[in-house]
Amino acid sequence: MNFSNFLLMGQETGLIVVVIILFFCDIFSTGKTAKWFYPLSIILFSILTLWGFCPKPEGEAFGGIFVTSDMTVLMKNILNIATLLVFLQSYRWLNSKEQSEEKGEFFIITLITLLGMYLMVSANNFMMLYIGMETASLPLACLAAFNKHQEKSAEAGVKFILISALASAVMLFGLSFLYGAMGTLYFNDMSLTVLNNPVTIFGLVFFLGGLGFKLSLVPFHLWTADVYEGAPTSVTAYLSVVSKGAATFALIFALFKVFGSMDIVWQNIIWWLSVITITLGNLFAIRQKDIKRFFAFSSISQAGYILVGIIAYNAQGMTATVYYILAYVFSNLAAFAVISAVENQSGKTSIAAFNGLYKSNPKLTLVMMLSVFSLGGIPVCVGFFSKLFIFLAAASAGQYVLIFIVVLNTVISLYYYLLIILAMFIKEPEESAVATFKSDIYNRIGMLICVVGILAVGLVSGIYSYINSLNWVI
Repeated sequence: MNFSNFLLMGQETGLIVVVIILFFCDIFSTGKTAKWFYPLSIILFSILTLWGFCPKPEGEAFGGIFVTSDMTVLMKNILNIATLLVFLQSYRWLNSKEQSEEKGEFFIITLITLLGMYLMVSANNFMMLYIGMETASLPLACLAAFNKHQEKSAEAGVKFILISALASAVMLFGLSFLYGAMGTLYFNDMSLTVLNNPVTIFGLVFFLGGLGFKLSLVPFHLWTADVYEGAPTSVTAYLSVVSKGAATFALIFALFKVFGSMDIVWQNIIWWLSVITITLGNLFAIRQKDIKRFFAFSSISQAGYILVGIIAYNAQGMTATVYYILAYVFSNLAAFAVISAVENQSGKTSIAAFNGLYKSNPKLTLVMMLSVFSLGGIPVCVGFFSKLFIFLAAASAGQYVLIFIVVLNTVISLYYYLLIILAMFIKEPEESAVATFKSDIYNRIGMLICVVGILAVGLVSGIYSYINSLNWVI
């Protein structure tokens, strides 16, 4: 056996080691030692996250189906940061009466989904990409239904698994056409034989349909609001950021490596997907009364923005897209940290529950304000810079009409994001409003990291420069 293959899978191996340790700790922990499980999990995953920033070898493994490079390592590090923030938000929920015995399952299942996302990012073969997608998707259905005593959570799990199965079938159908047209599923070999013919286009369209489910692109978005509302808030945060980020990274490599010579075809498809996704996401967000459904449609809209960088089809677009995902991690998870804190205290997720929040909990209000300002693209938050770089990348490709449409949608998004500000600062609180309370230490640490990310990542130019300096093709 060639162990050099496993050396190239350092992050995957480290993640599996963490899962095994947590598995045995969960099995053998007793009443007295169980209280240490949560901090042990945070410490172990924090070490894994920090270790991800150490230098890693580049190359191919297992016959070329798995590749690693500085860019794939960075992408996995972004997913690690997002997952760690989700774990930090989960303390109060996992220690509630309903979930106090299920902390181990939550961490283990979540990390298994993360392993699948690792494989998606490093896939150099469509079958490896598919295996990674399934490894990530099936446990996510369990997480969506994790609140087993709540009907909405069970409904969310059922909807997610049914739509996920349909998306998998659609993707496999497309891959069968691609294999029939080119006789291989290896990215490098396919790029040499890809032809702009009906069979290949048909396979490409169905492949985009399968990944469109993971990205919540219109018209593959219909599951999003119901699942986001029904799933536990920590799982909703994970779905909105980590799952979306992994699918984006996988889509970038597949399009750039395999279908580079067909850019005219897929650019037109993604152009329309981007415009429709941003527009419908924004319009439906305005109508929402539940804040988790609100951020579901916000997430759909943000997926459309992500596609704008991909349409550019150049190194600048690649850099802007990766940077956008990083900015989105801090911005969106800051909002979900506040939502989680308010829900744990009041049991409510309606937007009305945030009325007058500034009077009772000004610090939480400021964190939410920074989050929605960043998501809306207001200076000097990181979201402003991420949108700016996306627009510049599109402009470099001559996509001026697209930029105009997206900028108009950005104005619409500012309106509905400001509805949250209006509720927190202007509207009078309800009779059963959230009283003054103090979040747990873990959630406060998570919010602090998000706030630092929102303010610092945009202002520290070296971060964008570092991403831009990486080779995105091996």
